[in-house]
Amino acid sequence: MLLFSCFSLNAQQKGYQLGDKITDFQLVDVSGEKKSLADHTNAKGFIIVFTCNTCPVAQAYEDRIIALDQKYKTLGYPVIAINPNDPDVQGGETLEDMKKRSEMKDFTFPYLYDPGNVVAKTFHPTKTPHVFIVHKDANDMILKYIGAIDDNQEGTPENKFVENAIADLMQGKDPEIPSTKAVGCAVKWKKDVAMIK
Repeated sequence: MLLFSCFSLNAQQKGYQLGDKITDFQLVDVSGEKKSLADHTNAKGFIIVFTCNTCPVAQAYEDRIIALDQKYKTLGYPVIAINPNDPDVQGGETLEDMKKRSEMKDFTFPYLYDPGNVVAKTFHPTKTPHVFIVHKDANDMILKYIGAIDDNQEGTPENKFVENAIADLMQGKDPEIPSTKAVGCAVKWKKDVAMIK
């Protein structure tokens, strides 16, 4: 349990922290259109997932990410997926590759392209997948959970961290487990970002 009940060191030192107010962003979707959080006027919050096309762990979680979106977007917590990998560093991560992956898996959520790590730098995910749950408080968007989707990428999980966090938020409480260790492939940062991150 200890593995999942604490931040990774990098996540603690860089990027948004629990309780931080996040800033809206605008990125290009696989549809070719620019998307932002503000587009979701009725949202109570967001399940922001940094994921990618090529990581086997990210691929293993795709069906669960789709299931999260289908379950929670009607309850006010849609999934927003962002690809943080730089396509010049990792092949198979271009916008066209993302479009093909989205169509093949029939993604039900926006899948956003961040080749310059503009948004990724503010959140600083360390793995793909890496989840950041945001809850709206009046006009502010507050970060309430950072970490893994659940505790078992290969089988039936015992602890569904994201689902439990959303359940707590829907009851007006902060998540009982607000942070876990993301498990997956290391983010493939843009070379000039990797030198300073």
